[in-house]
Amino acid sequence: MPIEQTSADCFRAHIRAAFATRADEHGQGAQTGPTPVGASSLRMLWEATELSAHDFADEVARFWKLSRLSLPELMALPAATSQFSVRFLQEACVLPARTADGRHLLVVADPSDEAAVRAAAIVFGAPPRLAIASFEDIATALSEHLGRQTAAVQPAAPTDDDDVESLRDLASGAPVVRAVTELMERAVELRASDIHIEPFRNSLVVRMRVDGLLRPVPDRIGALPQALVSRIKILAGLNIAERRLPQDGAARLRVGRTEIDIRVATMPTQHGESAVIRLLPRDRGVLEIGKLGLSVADETKIRRMLDLPHGMVVVTGPTGSGKTTTLATMLHRLNEPSRKILTIEDPVEYEIPGINQSQVKPAIGLTFASALRAFVRQDPDVIMVGEVRDPETAHIAVHAALTGHLVLTTLHTETAAAAFARLLDLGVESFLLRSTLRAVIAQRLVRVLCERCKVRQTLDQEDLAAEPRYGLLGFAAGDVVHEPGGCERCQGTGYRGRLGVFEVLEMSDAVRQAVGPHTDAATIEDAGRREGMTLMVEDAVAKCRAGITAAAEVLRVTTVR
Repeated sequence: MPIEQTSADCFRAHIRAAFATRADEHGQGAQTGPTPVGASSLRMLWEATELSAHDFADEVARFWKLSRLSLPELMALPAATSQFSVRFLQEACVLPARTADGRHLLVVADPSDEAAVRAAAIVFGAPPRLAIASFEDIATALSEHLGRQTAAVQPAAPTDDDDVESLRDLASGAPVVRAVTELMERAVELRASDIHIEPFRNSLVVRMRVDGLLRPVPDRIGALPQALVSRIKILAGLNIAERRLPQDGAARLRVGRTEIDIRVATMPTQHGESAVIRLLPRDRGVLEIGKLGLSVADETKIRRMLDLPHGMVVVTGPTGSGKTTTLATMLHRLNEPSRKILTIEDPVEYEIPGINQSQVKPAIGLTFASALRAFVRQDPDVIMVGEVRDPETAHIAVHAALTGHLVLTTLHTETAAAAFARLLDLGVESFLLRSTLRAVIAQRLVRVLCERCKVRQTLDQEDLAAEPRYGLLGFAAGDVVHEPGGCERCQGTGYRGRLGVFEVLEMSDAVRQAVGPHTDAATIEDAGRREGMTLMVEDAVAKCRAGITAAAEVLRVTTVR
């Protein structure tokens, strides 16, 4: 027998032993039917294994002695989804149907979820027959069957575009509410950070940003564009009658078992209103500096900066580069009963107990600058300003750092050294920068290779000739890199999650001497390099060599200079 086959058999034997252990813990054997071990227990077990979704479903069917259905068989079943709520079907990952002889059938991925089976029996009026399919196949079949169901009951659009009440009624109807709920659930399932809803002349395009890249939603939404956007505006407390001006709003929703905050921004376009929904899960885990992806040297620098009693630390990068997460992690590190910490943000994305957090409201005059002026009268130890956008905010932040406060803030610049030029451009005098600025942290986010399917590759001369990017990043023949593969766990992309790449420019004596009224970024960067600063691209290449990310990702987010 081949070694690979022997390993696979041993692995499957281990999985079957795990099934048996779960069944024994509840006093039931495999032959006695469902075991109440929790609705997500088998999904968690599958994600912890290296089996594909189909192989795992085969093992489940074999252990529980139930029939195994493929995706074509699921699609051919006469579904009975209309009797169940969409949320229940998607959370429990079950497909109710009827057999050819009219009997009730419940297709499950986790037969140990006794609560789901019992709920289906109540709706059916009798215990259903069970069958097994993979988590992915059931999700695909549900999407198809529910899409047909929604299309069948889709109401007509209001005949008058100015009929706000008709639009409000349509936006509150079951099909539109269901479509928005399914959209949110799909985004949470994919770990999306944003949902983009874009109307065009003949279609509605919905895309989700997953791990930093937009991904189209292939399923039919089953709702009219104006009704869909109106429903989102109602959730966010916006004026659905105003379609000529951009609007911003927020809401707190419960999607499945997850509580999330959303930020909604609408924009009038040529073919209707577009909307961008930003999803902010409330439970993001513990904020730790060690989990940001900093190198040992850079982490040591940042910890040293945060131990200083006063000064200014700036985090820079474009929108979506993880600046807010880095700032929140720093605040979590500084959050002690002996310190008073005040923040002014737009919006408040991380709620941290023990920190006084405020959100800007320009409509009533609460801006970054006005909040900062009030902060200095509150006797704080640490001040966090979401962003320095104008000369007034920059001057107040610098003077707060000069008068004994530790100030954390962000800028939009490409490199760490460019932050000096930007602050000088905002009117901050060079001698104040030399006195107050302690460090600048520039960062980007690279996608992390999926541990389950990444492919190890030893480079040779042919690879270097075929892919010039390797030579551009300093790789040579014989070096080992990893490339994305693609599996069910990562949705076929080869990547799962993101990690930061950084360059930390500390205000050393050499950098301080280089700062002048007309100093450019290149001069400051050269001074930082002489003091041992690691460029962002170098940090990214080190992560590439460590098998964390791929060369293509390094070139996508960084600039070789």
